[in-house]
Amino acid sequence: MTRRLPASLRVLTPTLLAAALGACVVGPHYSRPATPMTATFKEADGWAPAHPSDAADRKDWWTVFGDPVLDDLERRVNISNQTLAAAEAAYREAHALVQQDRAALFPTISLNGSATAAKTGGSATLSNGGTVATTTGTRTVYQPSVGGSWAPDIWGSVRRTIQNASATAQASAATLANARLSAQTELAVDYIQLRQLDEEKRLLDATAEAYGRTLEITRNRYAAGVAARSDLLTAQSQLQSAQANVADLAQQRARAEHALAILTGRAPAEVTLPPASWTLTPPAIPAAVPSTLLERRPDIAAAERAAAAASAQIGVQTAAYFPTLSLTGQGGYAASQLGQLFNASSSFWSVGASVAEAVFDAGARRAKVAQARAAYDQAVANYRQTVLTALGQVEDNLAAQRVLADESALRSAAADSATAGETIARNEYAAGTVAYTTVVVAQTGALAARNSALAIQAQRLTTSVDLIEALGGGWTRAALPRN
Repeated sequence: MTRRLPASLRVLTPTLLAAALGACVVGPHYSRPATPMTATFKEADGWAPAHPSDAADRKDWWTVFGDPVLDDLERRVNISNQTLAAAEAAYREAHALVQQDRAALFPTISLNGSATAAKTGGSATLSNGGTVATTTGTRTVYQPSVGGSWAPDIWGSVRRTIQNASATAQASAATLANARLSAQTELAVDYIQLRQLDEEKRLLDATAEAYGRTLEITRNRYAAGVAARSDLLTAQSQLQSAQANVADLAQQRARAEHALAILTGRAPAEVTLPPASWTLTPPAIPAAVPSTLLERRPDIAAAERAAAAASAQIGVQTAAYFPTLSLTGQGGYAASQLGQLFNASSSFWSVGASVAEAVFDAGARRAKVAQARAAYDQAVANYRQTVLTALGQVEDNLAAQRVLADESALRSAAADSATAGETIARNEYAAGTVAYTTVVVAQTGALAARNSALAIQAQRLTTSVDLIEALGGGWTRAALPRN
């Protein structure tokens, strides 16, 4: 036998379905804000990489430098860096909030059960002296029940809240990607500095060796009475200064090595990187077109998702203008004996609906909507500024790539000339045809020229890293979670 629904429930069901089917979403429908954009990068005009197929348009972008030690360090960043671990936990928290908000779309159902024992009976004395006798006993009531409540999302407040949480979670994921890219590029720059210090030490060691030969020549000439004592002291001072600079480089290198250890999530005592020769060369990096930054820069994606979240919040606040509907229901059984608990006569049920609407709030809702709109305008402005900053970073690094390539060639030529001049001056001094001051000037100039050439090479490498970061590394917007 099929049991019919209670009359009140039959009346409520069409209302409930109408509310669910007729639900709408108030507030603005979001679309990605327009951004200032150009067709090409100005600084890319006339500059093209020789081998664009070797570009860093991949996930493991650092492999374009061809250094196994750097490759190993970069892989450790993704696993052990604590800043990334914190950012990843923040994303998981934001993702869980999406699930929490989505649960508000569905009814809440509760299962309850109780057993209550109560004692009754005794006697009472009347005012006229009589008494009334009652029976004495204990009565137990068993009552299992199922209850439910639901607030249909008629005006889309819950759905806008989910949109807000989802966009916020995506922004958190993009922030995580940006933090990872920043850590990777910071490690690459620190590694380049470490290898630059190794090369500076090699240059200083060679220079100190040359200064030692010059000191020996000066000492012999002084012993022969053809050189002044001031020449001997100057030669000694040059050698000692070079040796002191070597010691200072050791301290700088230790700091760089410690920084690399921390970036890979390890204690400095656990990381030792042996000195290595200078083999790094700037990779070829195609700049593509400006519009690709919208898809490749995680910080741009994070700013755009923040704008989407702010737009959804306008809908959440706008929904407060409309009445809210709440539906409740409960059903179960109640009996004093377990054997009679599930009889039809022991059943009970109740259903109800309530509607609430704020009639007067002194402009509070209007103020909250205005606040949400202002927050959205702020998010859009931040998004556009992030795009402008990204465009500027790419243009800056493209210009640096072009200029430093030309400067590097000139610095290298200048270092070669200065080194040749140093050799000639030392030979001429040994032959007694020039004063020692000529040697000092030549040696000082040669060391400075070699250091300048090395510094430009290192700057070209760090600029390449900066350009890769400005172009978003190997990240793409498609990596954002759908939530």
